[in-house]
Amino acid sequence: MLAVVLTLGVIFVNGWTDCPNAIATCVSTRCIEPRPAILMSAVFNFLGVFVMSSLNATVAQTIANMVDFGEDSHEAIVALSAALLSIVIWAVLAWYFGIPTSESHALIAGLTGAAIALHGSFDAVNGKEWIKVIYGLVISVVLGFVLGFIVCKIVTLIFRDVDRRKTEGLFRNGQIGAACAMSFMHGAQDGQKFMGVILMCLLLTNGGATSGASVKMPVWIMALCSIIMSVGTSIGGKKIIKSIGMDMVKLEKYQGFSADLAASIALLISSIFGIPVSTTHAKTTSIMGVGAVKRLSAVNLGVVKDLVMTWILTFPGCGLLGFIITKIFMAIF
Repeated sequence: MLAVVLTLGVIFVNGWTDCPNAIATCVSTRCIEPRPAILMSAVFNFLGVFVMSSLNATVAQTIANMVDFGEDSHEAIVALSAALLSIVIWAVLAWYFGIPTSESHALIAGLTGAAIALHGSFDAVNGKEWIKVIYGLVISVVLGFVLGFIVCKIVTLIFRDVDRRKTEGLFRNGQIGAACAMSFMHGAQDGQKFMGVILMCLLLTNGGATSGASVKMPVWIMALCSIIMSVGTSIGGKKIIKSIGMDMVKLEKYQGFSADLAASIALLISSIFGIPVSTTHAKTTSIMGVGAVKRLSAVNLGVVKDLVMTWILTFPGCGLLGFIITKIFMAIF
């Protein structure tokens, strides 16, 4: 029960810290109000989880097989609970300071730290699956920035001789559509990651090993994930929307459209190949790429520095937190 509650807690704080990224630019450019944007995001997050899990559940399998919690179901579920608690604590701290931490990397770091604490060595880490995380880190950053620059450049060239006022409606509707795509891909990526955690909970609770696991997720679990994500977004999303959509780069509607479209394409490519990437990385770097089209100084480097520092600290910080809490939990339970 504790593992399930903590899993739902991680999903909730994902709504706090990650879901707002999908609708940040759309809300900040005043294409849509926050409440309907949150509802829209919840619907397309669910569709992303459902459709991509049906077509290609490789991301969920990667998360489930990334670390080995052993065959002792009691110790394994205690360590998993500790990992989930560390992720919740880390994400709440990041939200408090208004910094969009990568929930994906916090999840990976927390699980890894807990598994190492349980086994007392790095043998608990599946290097073949873990290396996909490194691929995802590089891919999400490079693809996000490059695609953001390219898409915005193409849009600028196509509409360079068109009266800006005549394109307002086009880009308003286009950005809402691109935000839907971004929410869909967020569900496809992050939703699957949490499906992987739930898969681990189910297997460990029933005394099974997580390695090589393959279980079809019920629709009600997918719906529950989407609902809890949307609740988290509605409660804590405003700080992240301000940080991503307003503070980092001052965006116009065509720029917001370009950023959302670019990030969605980057996430789609990664999901097709089953690589778990950070939706936060893809979105923030796509906004940087869009800002760089106009001029590099259009990007608020102070906000960028905060984001980079958070990304760098997440792996060792959340990993260490997972390690320490696991040791405490093992001593108590």
